[in-house]
Amino acid sequence: METKSRSFPLSAVDKFVRLTDGKLDLQATIEKVRGPGYGATVTFSGGVRGTEKGRAIQSITYEAYFEMAVQEMEKIVVEAEARWPVRVALQHRAGEVPVGESSIVIACGGAHRQEAFDACRYVIDEIKTRVPVWKVKFS
Repeated sequence: METKSRSFPLSAVDKFVRLTDGKLDLQATIEKVRGPGYGATVTFSGGVRGTEKGRAIQSITYEAYFEMAVQEMEKIVVEAEARWPVRVALQHRAGEVPVGESSIVIACGGAHRQEAFDACRYVIDEIKTRVPVWKVKFS
């Protein structure tokens, strides 16, 4: 079965939210949150482990309700940016993700480390509970 690449970048001023079945680019995500006055950059990269529930795997396949997932991811970014003086960028992957590759990357830039750490934790926690992306297959 051939997977057609789908990528949904949202274009708003200084916003970078993407759901794609392509490889994620942590450095591009970081660059979206850097700038004058932003001395702290905190990142989170969630990689696929080589085991799932005690069994060796080669990859995980993620499915997503693309349009709703992107909308919810954008809401989470807006919430974090309203709550802390930060910029947030994130990418999430759908489709098959091999062991060792990232399924999600988040970057939060702030003037100080505490607000960037707090915002990054908020974003990943909210994504895990609210965004319609599911692990559907372990190979």
